[in-house]
Amino acid sequence: MRFSTLPIRLLPEAPKDADTVNHQLLVQAGFVRQLMAGVYTYLPFGLKVLNSIQQIVREEMDGIGGHEIHMPALHPAEPWKKTGGWDAVDVLFKLESRTGKEHALGQSHEEVVSPLMGEFIQSYKDLPVAVYQMQWKFRDELRSKSGILRGREFLMKDMYSFHESQADFDRFYEDVKNAYLRVFDRLGLVAKVTEASGGNFTDKISYEFMVLTDAGEDDILYCPNCEFCVNTEIAKVAEGDKCPKCSDASLKMARAAEVGNVFDLGKKFTEVFNINFSNASGEQAKPIMGCYGIGISRTMGVIVERHNDDRGIIWPTSVAPFQVHLITIGVEEAVGKAAYETLQKAGISVLWDDRDKSPGTKFAEADLIGCPHRLVLSKKTAGQVEWKKRTESEPSLVSLEDCIQELT
Repeated sequence: MRFSTLPIRLLPEAPKDADTVNHQLLVQAGFVRQLMAGVYTYLPFGLKVLNSIQQIVREEMDGIGGHEIHMPALHPAEPWKKTGGWDAVDVLFKLESRTGKEHALGQSHEEVVSPLMGEFIQSYKDLPVAVYQMQWKFRDELRSKSGILRGREFLMKDMYSFHESQADFDRFYEDVKNAYLRVFDRLGLVAKVTEASGGNFTDKISYEFMVLTDAGEDDILYCPNCEFCVNTEIAKVAEGDKCPKCSDASLKMARAAEVGNVFDLGKKFTEVFNINFSNASGEQAKPIMGCYGIGISRTMGVIVERHNDDRGIIWPTSVAPFQVHLITIGVEEAVGKAAYETLQKAGISVLWDDRDKSPGTKFAEADLIGCPHRLVLSKKTAGQVEWKKRTESEPSLVSLEDCIQELT
């Protein structure tokens, strides 16, 4: 992509009303623009990152047997009233059509997916089954804050599974847990599996996937030596207590942001929608249901909160908008174009800063955008390129061919 063709510009300063790092940097670096509190437009850079996160999630959900579908965001009121969610879910956006019918904007899809899958689940041979989607959700938040970490409109991966038995659900939960940990590892994040309450979904204990960050909204207690982690809202232990799991270390408290969750819904929704299947004995039974979420846009914000410095964003290679930020200074356009096309032909995604800007501006904006590698072509490089990783301070002079060999 040629920078000169982009319909965006970077800001010299972060917006004054931005109270979190992700809000400051994503707006200043041209990834997003805020339309109103909790609602953002994703510009070309930002959309590339969202798409990369989605693809990683999609690969891992497909890998554990999930089937991707797409459900409507606009729901009739009836299924929400049937489950009690119409009155119980206080963040539900409600609207009335010109014909007087009531509708809701989906903040989750249990009310839609349950009757949908009930149509196809007839026998134990149809189980287990899991479907998922990438869908924009809506929450009527009283105070949207923390940039894209808590929005009124947000992109989410939600998956729903149906099982013949509790044992089969427990087996699948382990598959999902491991897949989630792989997702966050691929995104450059360390997520802690945290016990929490089920909220509006269930009375059972749920599990949240938390990333430590001061921009988070939850306090957790975790063990530095093992996997034990619990949300303080339901904790029976306190900071400084010995870990109840390994007894080797004292528990620490930290602020964290939720990036994923899993709920054991039991038969709550399958009973409400009267979903039955014939088991191996020929008897009628109701499947056990689970739901599993990953906040795609929220995770993008958490990545920025975890990966930045005083110059800007430092994107992990897996989700960076471009692998290489190519800068040309004082050379003919044909020279820059040849390098740009050579990199592209090698399968390397490139942002070419071909603008008529000062070197200082180009360097500063390259750091702000945060692509993993910066290549500079100038008269001083004499047919080579100045290569600097975003995580390093000093560049090195190499041939373009050697650079490509390292990057592919």
